[in-house]
Amino acid sequence: MAAIGSRGTVTQYAKFNADEDAKKLRAAMKGAGTDEAAVIDIIAHRTIAQRQLIKQAFKASFGKELADEMKSELTGHFEKVVLGLLMPAPVYDAHELHSAIKGLGTDEACLIEILASRDNQQIREIKATYKKEFGKDLEDDICSDTSGMFQRVLVSLLTANRDESENMDASKAKEDAKAIFDAGEARWGTDEVTFLTILCTRNKRQLVKVFEDYQKISNRDIEESIKREMSGNLEDVFLAIVRSIRNKPAYFAERLYKSMKGLGTTDSILVRVMVSRCEVDMLDIKAQFLKMYGKTLFSFIKGDCSGDYRNILLALCGGDN
Repeated sequence: MAAIGSRGTVTQYAKFNADEDAKKLRAAMKGAGTDEAAVIDIIAHRTIAQRQLIKQAFKASFGKELADEMKSELTGHFEKVVLGLLMPAPVYDAHELHSAIKGLGTDEACLIEILASRDNQQIREIKATYKKEFGKDLEDDICSDTSGMFQRVLVSLLTANRDESENMDASKAKEDAKAIFDAGEARWGTDEVTFLTILCTRNKRQLVKVFEDYQKISNRDIEESIKREMSGNLEDVFLAIVRSIRNKPAYFAERLYKSMKGLGTTDSILVRVMVSRCEVDMLDIKAQFLKMYGKTLFSFIKGDCSGDYRNILLALCGGDN
């Protein structure tokens, strides 16, 4: 995976001064009302690492946590974006997963998105952070909130056991493709465990070859077969794994598009993808969005959101191109 910052729209601010930024943020929140434009100007144009230094400087200078001050000053989706940007990546993911599980009902889409798209190292960091932040084991929490084969796939992803070598074994790929065919299209009922084992443990290069071989054996795309063989959350998680392996930026472009198209906006998805990808691969996501939907991500956000919420998302999007 590309290093943070290499394909992001948010990059290191050259003239960075943590103390200065802390003072400006303090000034933006002092007195009646908040200068939201000043908040956006700083928070949306600094990297995660730079924001951590601003938080330290703020606490040292004013004896208060920056996140707490923001919480008391801001509201709604704008507040969610700002607070998300103030967290290191594993902390943000851990908090999103916790929100998806706690309380009544479960946000399965959030569990799927994060666990299907993060690499082994990121999963390990998320698990350790979750334990630290909430004093609970992420796997235990997910197991108490999900069931059946869907739960087993999530647990498998949580083991962070995917082969991450660059090796590709052509004969093994053919075997795997045949195994998936035999477990699904070739039989009555579906052997989901075979799908789980192959999709959750093979490396990216190997799986891309498996998908190619599968097409030759079955005359169907793997995604089509998953849709025919599975349903509900299980179908969703397997599709997310396949799409994330094939083309991660395209996977996130589709998430963004679906969060905004039609009536109403699924803000939880829009916020999470913009916050978590702006420093990773937002340039590639934007390119995929334009290719897939014939419109820029910038124009989509502009037409779908309003106020400071829109302004900060557009800043993270980084221009209408």
